[in-house]
Amino acid sequence: MPTLLHVLNFLFVLLEVIVLFNAIIIVHEWGHFLAARWRGLKIEEFGVWFGKPLWKKEIGGVVYSLGTIPAGGFVKLPQLAPMDLIEGETDTPRETLPKISALDKIIVAFAGPLFSFLLAIVLACGVWFVGKPVSEFEKTTTIGYVEPGSPAEIAGLRPGDKILEVDGHKVKRFLGMINSVNWFVVRSEGEKIPFTIEREGKVLTVDSGWTLEKRKSWQRAGLREVHILPAQPTRIKEVEPGSPAAEAGLKPGDVISAVNGTRIFTPGVLTEAITKAPGQPIALTINRAGAPLDFTIQPKPLSFQGDAPKPRIGILWDFDISLEHPTPTQQIVDSVSSIGNMVGALFSPKSGVKAQHFSGPVGIGRLYYQMFEAEHGWRMALAFSVFLNVNLAILNLLPFPILDGGHIVLAVIETIRRKPVSLLVLEKIQGVCGLLLFAFILYVTFFDIQDLPWRRLTSQKEVPAAVEK
Repeated sequence: MPTLLHVLNFLFVLLEVIVLFNAIIIVHEWGHFLAARWRGLKIEEFGVWFGKPLWKKEIGGVVYSLGTIPAGGFVKLPQLAPMDLIEGETDTPRETLPKISALDKIIVAFAGPLFSFLLAIVLACGVWFVGKPVSEFEKTTTIGYVEPGSPAEIAGLRPGDKILEVDGHKVKRFLGMINSVNWFVVRSEGEKIPFTIEREGKVLTVDSGWTLEKRKSWQRAGLREVHILPAQPTRIKEVEPGSPAAEAGLKPGDVISAVNGTRIFTPGVLTEAITKAPGQPIALTINRAGAPLDFTIQPKPLSFQGDAPKPRIGILWDFDISLEHPTPTQQIVDSVSSIGNMVGALFSPKSGVKAQHFSGPVGIGRLYYQMFEAEHGWRMALAFSVFLNVNLAILNLLPFPILDGGHIVLAVIETIRRKPVSLLVLEKIQGVCGLLLFAFILYVTFFDIQDLPWRRLTSQKEVPAAVEK
């Protein structure tokens, strides 16, 4: 049963998500607003949020409004291509307004992506200063766990193998979209995925098969998996008083190197051993100050933070989170590379990455919520916002009508034809493209909703938690 504290925490985190997400969109629209003022365009309204206005006031010939739906904002510029589907119908007949040059249209349209990009640079400077939290398991390329019976196990991959290359690409980390093990598995296109690994000082090549998780037709399609997880620290952070671990003499700082005689590279192996043989004693090899020690511990039912009692030995793992300080340039380059990787995968005929794997506002909001709930959450959100703003800038420059890039293309066509495109034609183009854009957003939102906590897929794999349960 949620307590008042839980409800207040939920509302506070939700408020953080709404404020940050809306600030990113409003800065983009502010770029259009300032450019329109500079070039002397008619600005009918600058709106924060959509829906029925809670507040509305005309100042200096511009109507400023605050809507009821917290989903960004808009600027009504009737001298540009019609945007009635999104912003509502204009109050000023377009045919009565003075004509503006194609250059003015290009400048105003380009200003939104420019401000998104400038905000990305500002945020990247902030990340450079405060640091970006990175877990040890994110930085490693060492395998910590291989699922029994998986393509990886059949191919011969083992815990402790250090992965050097995947599908011919060098890897520097396990997770993420830049030079990572996970991404090159997902992005592979062959029947087999070659892994170059280092094992006991020798470099080997292993060709692994892969699987696609079978899901319902209305669920997001699965992506390629070989079923391996990254190595994680097996260092003890805390020992619960009175627990089997405390009675056996385990101490904070001890590193568990083997369970039942098998070397381990991730805490999940201990949990798995206890679950598979409930009631049976567990043999542990501990590294303490460089010296190996052997213990035999009998798990017993213990609860953690109100959970139902489960067989445990009573330890809390020490997962070290370090702060990296990537330069703004590196952050921008990585963001552009990530977007390029996703777009490249989307348009590759052999790739398993589809449009449904993109996220809309609901998916992005869910990611922000998860970040703010985590340790160093605001730092994570700051770093993700760099990527999101670069993404917003690039996608808005695509030459698709209703996007800023579409306005620019129309202005270029106007320059070549030496006359504007017919208003009637523009209204039809913008209307059709607006409906297509809304359809795409609804399409990805349909899948995003299934990823919310109450619809989380039971088959989704997560990195083992920091608590031995």
